[in-house]
Amino acid sequence: MFASGVISRPPSQVPTRPRSVASGRAQIPDLGAGASLHGKQLFPPDNPWNQDISNAPVDPNSANLIAGMGPNDVLHPDFGTVWKGAPNGLPYVVVGGAQPMVPIIFTAWGAESDAGPYPVPRNAPVEGGANSDSDRHVIVIDRDRWKLYEMFDAHPAAGGASWSAKSGAVFDLNSNAMRPEGWTSADAAGLPIFPGLVRYDEVFEQREIRHALRFTVPRSRRAYVFPARHYASGNTDANLPPMGLRVRLKASVDISKYSPAIQVILRALKKYGMFVADNGGGWFLSGAPDPRWSDDELGMLKTIHGRDFEVVKMGRIVTQ
Repeated sequence: MFASGVISRPPSQVPTRPRSVASGRAQIPDLGAGASLHGKQLFPPDNPWNQDISNAPVDPNSANLIAGMGPNDVLHPDFGTVWKGAPNGLPYVVVGGAQPMVPIIFTAWGAESDAGPYPVPRNAPVEGGANSDSDRHVIVIDRDRWKLYEMFDAHPAAGGASWSAKSGAVFDLNSNAMRPEGWTSADAAGLPIFPGLVRYDEVFEQREIRHALRFTVPRSRRAYVFPARHYASGNTDANLPPMGLRVRLKASVDISKYSPAIQVILRALKKYGMFVADNGGGWFLSGAPDPRWSDDELGMLKTIHGRDFEVVKMGRIVTQ
């Protein structure tokens, strides 16, 4: 959760030029926890995550769906610096091709998981910290093979020589291949998590987020829509959001009053929108932790409400 008032400092300023452009170097991600990807795009340009939906039609049931998600609730930055003594958000680590592969033992949804081994470092960051009792997601990006490895409820064994997890998924970041219909991933919607995070490197280095984001809702429908592959509810109310529902910030919302960094996030919400990816807090926007965030500045997002969004027209709704 967002920890308001954790630190107090003036809103940060966005650099005048993206570092990767200024240096003229190739887009080679750095290594390590929370490392910069230097603008390298996840998935092909025509992937749903990278789709500009700013002019897409509004869903006919948009008003009812927004009402079902809480029109008066505020957009909540579910990331930042520190919360309850641990990094606040969904952490990730970038590794190279030489990272040793380790066995993964699945304890719940193994039949819908991609078998190991995965290149998980012994000290891979865990959501909520090493002793967390939260969802304990672990996210690893192999920059050389350009693959994404994600686990849910992950626990190291023998000092990280192997890991157990309730579920896991591997995504080829050069491909538009999707998980089988009806399969979960490390996320309820069967989607990858990492592409939907607000990341510090994009906001301050690139000055642009060029993909959709991820958010959670308190109640979802027993249904999913493309590109989601899985639902996580027994409720059949057609006015509740199915997994994969996409919203965008209305073009009429004035973002000029916000700091440069917050405008980067809000522009992405207008151009690419965000997907319902899991059950959780209402309008909780996902991001990666970083000690350089200003929690006070991120709190500005809380002046955006559910009613400031509209639902992008959905395709086939899968209920079975």
